Amino acid sequence: MVFGVMGSAGGDVPKSARDKTYALGAEIGRRGYTLVTGVAPGLPHDSVLGAKSQGGLVMGISPAQNFTEHVERYSSPTRGYDIIVYTGSGLMGREVENIRSCDAVVIIGGRSGTLGEFAIAYDEAKLIGVLEGTGGIADHIDELLKVINKETGARVIGHPDPVTLVELLEKAYVDHVLPGYLELLKGHNPDGELE
Repeated sequence: MVFGVMGSAGGDVPKSARDKTYALGAEIGRRGYTLVTGVAPGLPHDSVLGAKSQGGLVMGISPAQNFTEHVERYSSPTRGYDIIVYTGSGLMGREVENIRSCDAVVIIGGRSGTLGEFAIAYDEAKLIGVLEGTGGIADHIDELLKVINKETGARVIGHPDPVTLVELLEKAYVDHVLPGYLELLKGHNPDGELE
């Protein structure tokens, strides 16, 4: 299972939100899942450090076109990533690739960038977790859903405890997402087909 963690890359982030985010990443890593972020500092990077503390695999989807731009223009983190994909798409452009690379997207804290990531995940009918009590967009998702008033097939699950949130997302994935994937594989050649 691939978990995307989207959240505040800056601003006034309480220590409690950072601790919860680290614990979320650690739980994802402990369970042997892959963690994906937009290679941003702040909360996304806290999740990376948590995942790596448990030997987790971490992939970053960078807005930069190469390592030089990643470091010089965006001042993005480099520690903790097993793979960094350089999109050259900029901050907003990389969000679609970021979201589509995940089985579940977790929203933590967040400002306008996180709001954009939530909107993409919601419109793409993703499984979405919300780590409640972390401030920002995460604490207003219920209000946003009422205003959006649109059914997309997305499943939104909120919980204030990071371990419980991972458990709930895992169960929703096994019950609702995985069966569709397994159905797609029936009769499919796993090595692909030559044209």
